[in-house]
Amino acid sequence: MSKETRERIAFRMQPETRRRIEQWYAADNCQSKNEFIEKAVNFYVDHLEIQDNQTLLPMAIQSAIDGRLSRMEDYIARRDFTRCVEQDMTNGIIAEAFEMDQDDLKRRRAQSVRNVKTTNGLISLEKYARSRQEQDWDDDEWQD
Repeated sequence: MSKETRERIAFRMQPETRRRIEQWYAADNCQSKNEFIEKAVNFYVDHLEIQDNQTLLPMAIQSAIDGRLSRMEDYIARRDFTRCVEQDMTNGIIAEAFEMDQDDLKRRRAQSVRNVKTTNGLISLEKYARSRQEQDWDDDEWQD
């Protein structure tokens, strides 16, 4: 465990301020009065920086936002990976099964854009195949 280098400063305070430090440092889960005073000074400096508009956000808020953004980035990356797997499956099946001309590809692309917009991108090959099978059964007249 490495030792931090700290500077010693001397300052005077009112007796009431000292009493408040004594009262609150343990309640704030600080190990020492020095830690409590340092946290208080940092908090106040963040407040002043916000008032002075030199920085956009204090470090505590910036850290919280960074954490949330990191979790959202992970979520989006997982969703994007899943989507790419679905697309690769579909592309492989189509490439092996069909030879399509340019008009068919344009029509299919337009239909795919509509599908993605209506499902908000939450469609899988399995869901699409099930919905196509249900439509095929509905069109069969001999079942009546």
